[in-house]
Amino acid sequence: MNKFLKIVLLLLLSLTAGPLAAQKFGYIDSEYILNRHPDYKIIQGELQKLSAEWKKEAQSLDQEIKDLSTQLKAEEVLLTEEMYQKRLEEIKAKQKASQEYNSRIFGINGMYYQKQAELLQPLQSKIYDAIERVSRRNNLAVLFDKAAGPSAIIYTDPRHDYSEFVLDELGIEDNN
Repeated sequence: MNKFLKIVLLLLLSLTAGPLAAQKFGYIDSEYILNRHPDYKIIQGELQKLSAEWKKEAQSLDQEIKDLSTQLKAEEVLLTEEMYQKRLEEIKAKQKASQEYNSRIFGINGMYYQKQAELLQPLQSKIYDAIERVSRRNNLAVLFDKAAGPSAIIYTDPRHDYSEFVLDELGIEDNN
């Protein structure tokens, strides 16, 4: 009976190992592909321009708060307690408005990240479609993304890097 069990296990292992051995795997570096795509440079430029405008506005709010604080400190001895408290409340209200502005613009779901997602979505779709065509053309079962992080791939053989195929599919030529 023990011999029969060993034969069945060996048979099962050989049946499941066969299809796995026939699978083709590859990887790409999406960061490399993005950085090589001309549209990405345009998107980055637009985002930097927007970011600079929003940062300038945030700095203007912060400067206004700083000026009000300096003015309050200079006039502190001349003000009644009621006037002092009123100006202090104004400064606190401006600080709160500044924090809300920064959160609304640069927070987790802020306008900057929404705009980034909006601008990158068409490019990401185009790249994904190219990745899918390359994967199908090369009969790949799995295609990993090397840029996804160190835990995603421990070792990569350059023979299995399909990043250049994706760039070719997108019509981007090698400038190196």
